[in-house]
Amino acid sequence: MTEDIPHDLPTLWVFVLVTVILGGGAAWMTGAGIARGWRPFWQCLLALLLVAAVARFLHYALFEQPLLSGMGFALDAMVILAIGAASYRATRTRQMTTQYRWLYERTGPLTWRVR
Repeated sequence: MTEDIPHDLPTLWVFVLVTVILGGGAAWMTGAGIARGWRPFWQCLLALLLVAAVARFLHYALFEQPLLSGMGFALDAMVILAIGAASYRATRTRQMTTQYRWLYERTGPLTWRVR
């Protein structure tokens, strides 16, 4: 029965569960929280790298994957940074267009422009 399952399928499901769902949810909340505090984006990057490190640890602790995998951390970090950056930008766009609506107008979910 186990011969029918491709070797990478369990790894893919672990990646989706830990990195995309758990890490992505934490990244979304981190990006939005840092943006709501009017902090600069570089602080968001540092926090998201820590979230990626925690996701790599969860891969190791729960599913016996390598802890110090450079490629694993890079992949986790890319996904988590993308989700967190999108959240930061969406929150900042909402802030700029609601608090300064006489000055800025929304041009998309992640952008605004001067009126």
